[in-house]
Amino acid sequence: MVSAGLSPAPVMSERAHTCLRPGPGTIVNGVRIDPVDRDRFTKTVESFLSCGLSHVVHLLPADPIVRGMDDRAYRDMLNEGELNVPDGKSVVWALRLKGVTAERLAGSDAMELLARHGERDGLRHYLFGGASPVVTALQARLELRYPRIALVGAESPPFRTLEERELAEAAERIRAESTQLLWLGLGTPKQDLVAAAFRRLHAAPVILCIGAAFDFLAGTKKRAPAWMQRAGLEWLHRLGSEPARLGRRYLVGNPRFVWGVARELVARTDD
Repeated sequence: MVSAGLSPAPVMSERAHTCLRPGPGTIVNGVRIDPVDRDRFTKTVESFLSCGLSHVVHLLPADPIVRGMDDRAYRDMLNEGELNVPDGKSVVWALRLKGVTAERLAGSDAMELLARHGERDGLRHYLFGGASPVVTALQARLELRYPRIALVGAESPPFRTLEERELAEAAERIRAESTQLLWLGLGTPKQDLVAAAFRRLHAAPVILCIGAAFDFLAGTKKRAPAWMQRAGLEWLHRLGSEPARLGRRYLVGNPRFVWGVARELVARTDD
């Protein structure tokens, strides 16, 4: 069911021998999750920057994992990511139920973490995604908050499916700026398809899929209060903000995610 005119990127086995990996990961509803803390996340990204090739980092809440339950090609694409970080309390709880210590790293927090880190090391960032006003606002806010950040490019691609020619041209622009961290804010599953294409095209050493984080950091959408984030209720805040768009994702998808995890736990007990 993977579409958008793109085929999944092939697995490149040499990555396992040349890049730091956080371990074998833990399977949640068929998708590998890498439960890294913030320090380990930063060190892994540093390794990706220095070891060659392009690497995809997925920040995964429940929704893309649920999509992968119905679409094997999409699930395989997620599992080809070099780093799959839990972005969602439900994913963290699933890992803990499996006996794995885990913490959430939201896409917004990952961008701010690497923006701070990049000020020191001069990392070169490129923004790709969102409506034009969102990208403009995000760029302005990042430059205000992190005065020494190296934002070398920002563009808002069309909302339609991108053609191979357009992706190749975009990758050339991104490479021309010596981009190191390429941030995609295109939403699921489009950003994952685009990330796979950009990896084949070696657009940047690290390609990070962070979805709605563009809107949150730009200030065009409000994140849930901190207490709701801690309690695992951020989904409820988002549902209340965009019920028509997100109703099915949360009211149908979340129970399916929980049911799938329960089945995995029962199957493990039976073994």
